[in-house]
Amino acid sequence: MKLTSIALLSALALAGCGSMGTSSSPAPSTPAQAADGTLIGPTGKTLYFFSKDEKGSGASACYDTCATNWPPLGVAATAKPIGDYNIIVRKDGARQWAYKGQPLYYFIKDAKPGDKTGDGVGGVWKIAKP
Repeated sequence: MKLTSIALLSALALAGCGSMGTSSSPAPSTPAQAADGTLIGPTGKTLYFFSKDEKGSGASACYDTCATNWPPLGVAATAKPIGDYNIIVRKDGARQWAYKGQPLYYFIKDAKPGDKTGDGVGGVWKIAKP
């Protein structure tokens, strides 16, 4: 992991953790970058981009069943944007991490860190990389 990634992760971790208000979503925290360049959540699981999200719009297009299968990476109430990581507010008021304006999601079928089973699903999901 690059020194800048470690510094970014440390700074983001200081922002704290919280809950998005739903028990089905993973605990919100901060994204990081794996050695292969893949963006990962705080538990090491792969993060994804959804091609139906309009980059930079500040909005997510993934709700209801979509968000059940592709849980958004939540943000603690005290967290602040840093570097290329920014925060969007979902229509339910929950906050979600985004990378350069592109919202970040997990895939429910990724069972452990390093799994990348969501890449290419439906032709609209891809592994999040800078």
